[in-house]
Amino acid sequence: MSFGAPGIYRTPDTPLHALTGVRMDVAAFVGVAPRGPARVPVVNERWRDDVPCVEDERPRRRTVAVPVESFDEYRNLFGGFEGPGLLPYSVASFFEQGGRRAYIARIVHDYGNAAANSAAVASGTVPIIGPPAKEMKLLARSEGSWGNLLRASLDYSIRPIEAGADDRSSLLVDSSLDLPVGSLVRLTAKDHTQELRLITAIAAEPLETSARVRHRATFDQPLPAAHFEPPDTLLTFVELVEGILTIDDGDGRSERHDHLGFSSLHRRWAATVLCYESNLVYPHKSWGTAEVVPTDPNLAPAGWSRVFEGGDDRYEEIGHADFFDGWKLGDEEPGNGVFALVYISDLSLVVVPDLYSPAPLVQREIVTDPVSLAGPDFERCVELRADRDDQTEREFDLRDLRLNPRLPADRNDIISLQTRLLVEFADVLRSFVVLLDVPPGLNQREILDWRSRFNSAFAAAYYPWLQIVRRDDQRDALIRIPPSAVAAGIIARQELAFGVPHGPANVLAAQVVGVDEQVSPERHDELHPQGINVYLRERDGVRLTAARTLSRDPWFRQLSVRRLMTMIERALEQQMQWVVFEPNNEALRGEIRVLLMNYLRQLFRLGAFRGANEDEAFFVRCDETNNPPYLADAGRLLAEIGIAPAEPLEFIVVQLTRGNDGTLTIRE
Repeated sequence: MSFGAPGIYRTPDTPLHALTGVRMDVAAFVGVAPRGPARVPVVNERWRDDVPCVEDERPRRRTVAVPVESFDEYRNLFGGFEGPGLLPYSVASFFEQGGRRAYIARIVHDYGNAAANSAAVASGTVPIIGPPAKEMKLLARSEGSWGNLLRASLDYSIRPIEAGADDRSSLLVDSSLDLPVGSLVRLTAKDHTQELRLITAIAAEPLETSARVRHRATFDQPLPAAHFEPPDTLLTFVELVEGILTIDDGDGRSERHDHLGFSSLHRRWAATVLCYESNLVYPHKSWGTAEVVPTDPNLAPAGWSRVFEGGDDRYEEIGHADFFDGWKLGDEEPGNGVFALVYISDLSLVVVPDLYSPAPLVQREIVTDPVSLAGPDFERCVELRADRDDQTEREFDLRDLRLNPRLPADRNDIISLQTRLLVEFADVLRSFVVLLDVPPGLNQREILDWRSRFNSAFAAAYYPWLQIVRRDDQRDALIRIPPSAVAAGIIARQELAFGVPHGPANVLAAQVVGVDEQVSPERHDELHPQGINVYLRERDGVRLTAARTLSRDPWFRQLSVRRLMTMIERALEQQMQWVVFEPNNEALRGEIRVLLMNYLRQLFRLGAFRGANEDEAFFVRCDETNNPPYLADAGRLLAEIGIAPAEPLEFIVVQLTRGNDGTLTIRE
């Protein structure tokens, strides 16, 4: 409280505790992208320093989850559709369906040592006015050929400041002037000679004729006596010099970093700024405690750097092992691959579009003319070389992720990856639902066999794969994408529009032009009871017809029920922490009962529970009946909640009756 004149002041009321809804529309996508955050330096107490991202020995996290709010934001960080992975198509479809927030985790290959991991990162130098050795070396923010188009330039911002000097080693400035340690100043003598100096220390000095103080800024080296010798006035002009670093990636993205310092003493030391503010480059490790001070006081811009080099796309070396690591429940730090998602509190859906590659993204087109040996006479047949290939242009591919679902061995590998890597992971955390894709190209028996391998309320399956058209600079083709990506967007849209209790199905998929395989009504009748959520091609578009989980438990067969339970658990866990260390008495138990009853009553009014009244829909028990004295003596409090979730309507039975008079009667 702030007090003014003497009097009586009313203390503020204790804030009321309340339970509110939590977001359940946030999805995560894990896959292969042409650029984007990967191998990010770990910043923690052990590795604290001024420039944490330039040390080679610093541990790096191979996979990080980055939130994006739109596909434009995704494109800015991770690139467009130029790579061989399905990740960009999946993320684009998610936002097209109505999704609003997604976490992106880029997968790169782990080579086992720092040198090999960083070998495909582009690098370049920014020239500085002065000797040839004065250059600022920069590294692309992540590996990939995208970094080869980077270029950078250094310019200078110069502004005059009020200052004077009484010796050649320091500068006197007013205490109100913002002149941080590490600043670069340009000093002009009476004969117009100019010198550049770094400020290495600033100390306050009292004024003899005033109660105020002034600051003495010490130079890194004294000024030359030939031009700055007392007793004449040492200086006629003092200017503060700051750096302006412009970075362009050659693909429409650029950055401008202002007010940069040229010494590690400066609060905006250029290397530190690039570490924390740039999305395009890192400073090289040689910047650690160095200085990049220009030596020519004229400070003319040195122009653009040469184009960077050394960046390489290593898509073909990415394998299934790169999607996981040795993370275990209870580890303080998140892991790599999908385990980078473990500590995201608002995550509800997980999609891994590049877990395996069933086929190249776009089938390779033969652009060379076929060889013809036909002639007017009969000749002996000529055996053509099977490996003949005159087409030199190569299409990037995820070779080490290739698994053919039609082959039993590969299909078992796919099931193993989906089970061990995704479903078991979701079952352990119990905080999100993983969306699976039925492998493409399977017949009905094989689909049912695939389905029989899963039993989890935290997993949902979708079939068949969907067709979209992407027209851009890279491709103009019909692309087959995993149906789970579109389902994630539909679930998010339904959640934002109607809430979790509403079944996320019976919705047309936006921007989807077709299905990979048309499912007949007979096949659909067999797949739906097994929990396979099917897309059907209809007259007005492609429709998602169901929203079931892969659980054998009838209580959790509906995806909306599982998500409702997760939402309630998440709300209680996140918003009931205030209960800890409160006095364990009847007053606390009464407040908890009221809090829980009000929260469940709101959900009941929104249609989340079945029952004609509240007594039939839910109950809360938190009193002496389930909190005996021995429980309170142990420092524990127990609150029991029971709910009857409402399941979405799936079937409407219509009875058609023909009367004796020939009329028809329809009853539902």
